[in-house]
Amino acid sequence: MTNGTGAEVVVDLDAIAANTAVLRERVGRPLMAVVKADGYGHGLVPAARAALAGGADQLGVAVVAEALALRSAGVTAPVLAWLNGPGADVAAALAADVEVSVNAGWGLAEVVTAAREAGRPARVHLFADTGLAREGATMADWPGLVAAAARAQADGDVRVVGLWSHLAYADAPTHPTIAAQVRVFEEAVGIARGAGLTDARRHLANSAATVALPGTWFDMVRPGIAVYGLDPLGGNAADHGLRPAMTVRARVALTKRVQAGAGVSYGHTYTTPAETTLALVPVGYADGVPRAGGNSAPVLAAGAQRTIAGRVCMDQFVVDVGNAPVAAGDEVVLWGPGERGEPTAQQWADATGTIHYELVTRIGGRFSRRYVGSAGAV
Repeated sequence: MTNGTGAEVVVDLDAIAANTAVLRERVGRPLMAVVKADGYGHGLVPAARAALAGGADQLGVAVVAEALALRSAGVTAPVLAWLNGPGADVAAALAADVEVSVNAGWGLAEVVTAAREAGRPARVHLFADTGLAREGATMADWPGLVAAAARAQADGDVRVVGLWSHLAYADAPTHPTIAAQVRVFEEAVGIARGAGLTDARRHLANSAATVALPGTWFDMVRPGIAVYGLDPLGGNAADHGLRPAMTVRARVALTKRVQAGAGVSYGHTYTTPAETTLALVPVGYADGVPRAGGNSAPVLAAGAQRTIAGRVCMDQFVVDVGNAPVAAGDEVVLWGPGERGEPTAQQWADATGTIHYELVTRIGGRFSRRYVGSAGAV
């Protein structure tokens, strides 16, 4: 360990591959593994390679730069980049054979210009806003976008290879917005098919829909967090045959005996109830450990799950281990698969009032990252 704190994020590449294989087998159709945001904090390129080793047919990223990083690393699988604002480097995307998503007429015009300059058609996915009110063309604007895309395809400037949207409430599988969005999506697809965009693959399902909503699977599914072994429904990942790929660990930097009534960390929000041993763990909110974990989040320390004592600081936090034996250098696990008694990212999310997506994508700072497993090894 090179960072002096023993703090590391351990990523199991075989788990990523196995999770991908489970999801791919479940849906029985093409699967786009989403590896945006540095592979949800697991590492963009290693996560992508592991997902492909597990049977992913395509990769999804947010921005063109992520797609280009995959290409620079030698990843040749199809890649879609979808968060493309004005001036996005569409020319670089086309040169690297990266598919791009289009939300609006101006975006399509930029793609057409880049395609003409490159002398090759762009592979495009058209995004319909079916009720999330985030990315995508509204149903008022959709027919115009579709018509323009059909003209561009007839001119040889683009190939529309995807029609897609995103669900607002897939993590609540019975929510009425799901059926409403499916209806709007089918209407959007009908308009596109009527305009001659007959070869485009339909995709709507995120992780939650992939595990819970077969009626949303269409031609391809698009899981993200489930690829990394976390339950998008907020429950037990094992119920879906998934295994968390990330373990977050550090080593105790200092221990001390203190008397009953000792105030611990800033603001003394924790006071020792009896004479006890405190263990100092040298990671904090600068490293992505949520400050909200103070007096709420669990860690595995000295053989048991224990709650962080007092506030999480910028660089460190304290654990009250009672009379359990503990020494500087001993391991403390923040979260992992839960198979050795350690907390899970879901437990941390529940304790801190957030979602595990945020936890795994924000952990970093002075944590080093180490990979285990061989899936996708070059």
